[in-house]
Amino acid sequence: MEQNTHIIKNQQETEAFGVQLGREATPGMVIALTGDLGTGKTTLTKAIAKGLGIDRTVTSPTFNIVKGYDGGRLPLYHFDVYRIGDPEEMYELGYEEYFYGEGVCVVEWADQIEEIIPEDALKIHIEYGEKEGERIYRCTF
Repeated sequence: MEQNTHIIKNQQETEAFGVQLGREATPGMVIALTGDLGTGKTTLTKAIAKGLGIDRTVTSPTFNIVKGYDGGRLPLYHFDVYRIGDPEEMYELGYEEYFYGEGVCVVEWADQIEEIIPEDALKIHIEYGEKEGERIYRCTF
């Protein structure tokens, strides 16, 4: 897997990046997002949903752990695993059906369950940039 860095200057570039990811997404794709609170993981997920053709409002599934969205080219399963204390909890959710199914999974706070993230997952670590609104995406895919 190749590593590359993208400097994202603003909200429009975040959306363009995510929409492109959504358009190129394939069944069974897992996108693992990491980064500090407020770096834009949910914002990127919303753009991925848009690229998949999902027109429903995407919100963080903080208390549900996973939310599903249909109506696009592929289903989207949005995970927020911030509150997962033990990857064992993911087995109870039946995560394998999602990760190895026909939809696209976006996992926020993926470092919490790193040992069960598929090897071929697209990994994006988001950091704050130097300027207001700027983000640095460190991508492995």
